Amino acid sequence: MKLYEQMPDLSGATVWLNGRYEKADLIGGKPTLFHFWSTSCGLCKEAIPYMNSLRSRYKDRLTIIAVHMPRSEEDLNLEQIKKVAADHHITHPILVDNELILTDAFNNQYVPAYYVFDRKGQLRHYQTERSGMSMLRKRVERLLNETGR
Repeated sequence: MKLYEQMPDLSGATVWLNGRYEKADLIGGKPTLFHFWSTSCGLCKEAIPYMNSLRSRYKDRLTIIAVHMPRSEEDLNLEQIKKVAADHHITHPILVDNELILTDAFNNQYVPAYYVFDRKGQLRHYQTERSGMSMLRKRVERLLNETGR
């Protein structure tokens, strides 16, 4: 995806865990952060506590959605996804993308990967890997200040 492109539809999820969103629920509300992860990704597991801290810090001002993107056959196991999510305290919604529909819509190739959309649903920031988490937080804060929330 390119900056300022519109958020893709969220259709095609294999299953949702911890809640569910439609694109219409996200447009006009709070900024939204999507983080792509996989159960077989060590860097993803290292970054999850940071996502959890963002969730706690901005709980009423930012929507966070985890997108589980499988990288292998083992990553398709829903019970394993649930276990890793529970073990790492992921309580925000998780879109399980076993058919890679949302992954393709985002044109995403990496885990972890982070996409931040403004309240109009336009992509305002994208980054991969775990490095630069302070930059991610700064971009989120900038959007929160822009929206006046």
